Amino acid sequence: MALKITSDCVSCGACEPVCPNSAISPGDDVYVIDPDKCTECYGWHAEQQCASVCPTDACLEDPDHKETKEDLLAKFQRLNPGKEPEETDKWQPLGRSA
Repeated sequence: MALKITSDCVSCGACEPVCPNSAISPGDDVYVIDPDKCTECYGWHAEQQCASVCPTDACLEDPDHKETKEDLLAKFQRLNPGKEPEETDKWQPLGRSA
């Protein structure tokens, strides 16, 4: 499933540059994740980069955007045509929901 950024965000901006799909941008009060671009880093990294750098654990699974690994792979391929996915055998869901 796509991730979302909760109101615990302190708008430090650490998450935006580490997102491989450019899914994160500044919102009115906190950073926001575009669920159409978020693959939970599936195909890029073994762990979700935004969650790994967030000092307040504000990046959580979005229960309104549930997706399977197959869904995330299809989204990865749509966003990155011709790129081979990496580290899919090591990837795990975040396991923390909003």
